[in-house]
Amino acid sequence: MNRHFADVLLGSIELFCLAAELESFKDAANAAGLTPAAVSRSIARLEERIGVRLFVRTTRQLRLTEAGRAYFVQCRQALNQLVEAEREVSGQQMQPAGLVRISMPTPYGHYRVLPLLAKFRQIYPLVKLDLQLSNRNVDFTADGFDLVIRGRIPPDSGMIARRLEDPEVVVCATPEYLQRVGVPVKLEDLDQHECLQFVLPSAGQNVVWIFRRDGEDVDWPTKGGLTCSEDLLGIITLARHGAGLLQASRFMVEEDLRVGRLVEVLQEFSGRTRPFSLLYPRDRHLPLRVRVFIDFLIAELAQD
Repeated sequence: MNRHFADVLLGSIELFCLAAELESFKDAANAAGLTPAAVSRSIARLEERIGVRLFVRTTRQLRLTEAGRAYFVQCRQALNQLVEAEREVSGQQMQPAGLVRISMPTPYGHYRVLPLLAKFRQIYPLVKLDLQLSNRNVDFTADGFDLVIRGRIPPDSGMIARRLEDPEVVVCATPEYLQRVGVPVKLEDLDQHECLQFVLPSAGQNVVWIFRRDGEDVDWPTKGGLTCSEDLLGIITLARHGAGLLQASRFMVEEDLRVGRLVEVLQEFSGRTRPFSLLYPRDRHLPLRVRVFIDFLIAELAQD
């Protein structure tokens, strides 16, 4: 079998990643114990091989081209996997270590995941976590994430989905709002209410409210003059200040319900759920640090 990568080429890829991270040929050279000219020649050979310009060089700045950024993400991932494989085979990585990057919806992060992370770090102090709280879909390769949590699983056969939990959704409002506008007793009453709207980023459409009536699942479009996008916590804040009715996962409002800040309505039509799952690419090797984080989240949230 012909070799695709020579030792020199792998070395050039390492120097390319180092220069990209440090944004300097000089600093990369110092870190690698080489001269800046040697680093420059090595990266020039790499650019010649792949036929793509990787850096834009000026007297003041070194920055990646668009193609260079895409190449860097995949090269860094590949190098990390090589290091991880070597550690696992040699038995050096007895304790998980390194960085895990994860994206999750804002409310799920605040209410479910972030409260667990101090405990995780006590168990695995060498594992660092880089957290993005966002409701937007991410590109694993381009954005460099190891894991994402989503309330809806994208129709992508290349993804593995691990169910975290399946929380019930509830409809609620402040006592003051219900006294002012009235308490809805049937789904048709929602047409007379201010129903706080959340725009699903991936679809650009308002989230349809869901119910169970007479043993059947019912999707119920609602309307209202207040719409939030990006952050579901926005409509929770609106509801807490008497702006209208809110439908959300019970865990987001359970403290408000307990103290009477919000009151649950339409309980006769409750029972529907919106699941949350942990996603990662099917064809990606999972380092030990990622595997232990997956196992920790599933164990903790399954207990709840």
